Amino acid sequence: MPSASEWKVPASVQPKPEDYGYDLDAALSAVVGIRAIIPGDAFTAETLGTERAGNGVLIRADGLVLTIGYLVTEAETIWLTLIDGRAVPGTVLGYDQSTGFGLIQALARLDLPALPIGQSSAVSVGERVVVGGAGGRQKSVAARIVAKQEFAGYWEYVVDEAIFTAPSHPNWGGTALIGPRGELIGIGSLQLQEGREQGPPGDINMIVPIDLLNPVLDDLLTLGRPNTPPRPWLGLYATAIENRVVVVGLAKDGPAQKADLRTGDVLLSIAGSEIRDLTGLYRKVWSLGAAGVDIPFSVYRDGKTIETRLKSGDRNRFLKAPKLH
Repeated sequence: MPSASEWKVPASVQPKPEDYGYDLDAALSAVVGIRAIIPGDAFTAETLGTERAGNGVLIRADGLVLTIGYLVTEAETIWLTLIDGRAVPGTVLGYDQSTGFGLIQALARLDLPALPIGQSSAVSVGERVVVGGAGGRQKSVAARIVAKQEFAGYWEYVVDEAIFTAPSHPNWGGTALIGPRGELIGIGSLQLQEGREQGPPGDINMIVPIDLLNPVLDDLLTLGRPNTPPRPWLGLYATAIENRVVVVGLAKDGPAQKADLRTGDVLLSIAGSEIRDLTGLYRKVWSLGAAGVDIPFSVYRDGKTIETRLKSGDRNRFLKAPKLH
């Protein structure tokens, strides 16, 4: 079994410099490895673990690194691994639950080129891209954009126009989606399965589009989070089954658990509006006001329809805040 440092993307899907109109190796040198240590008493420790590893992208020459937020949420120790093998410490500046982005500041000089930020709305389905991982071409995938569409995650998360790429990168968290001109157009978030008419499902990556960064960047740099009223948070995990939304898990001591919602409950409606999918659930909740607003539910449980209410929360209040430097 190869170690984490020895694994490679299969040669058949590695990007080749001659296939791109920019300096591929220079672009990939901006991708760094991330190792995060999270306290055992952190809110996300049980679900996301106390040791997390992935990738990040240098977006400014002064050491500012963009990554996917779940890698660094509540982290107390950060190490960045550079293309030349150096390991340098970093500190978390902030993370945004709405977009999914996280920011790290390197605490040592990197002497690496930053990857310029592009425009994700300018790329089209079918375009050739690179999903870049820390470690250069051998840790990166030559891919194409297979879809741009809305995505809803079970953890109360929606992206209006997520980017989906194939073939999938095996170490997707925080990867750099590099566009046709060598620019950063997204940050890797998930691996999903795509159904196919013939053959078994295939793995694809879900990428958070870079266009979501600019509206929140200054706030993340100065405050550690967006300077807007926090969205109401339910503290439940849900999935859509045959046009019905079913509770599949509850955050410990979260609003849903305190309101006695239960695993297996079917969420029929919110404030009189029928709920048929995750997007409808989240958007309706968010439309009712800021965190703290009361949410009226109709729930189907054990053959009965139950009317109940929960007082929404602010998810960030459950998390250990970044220690700003």
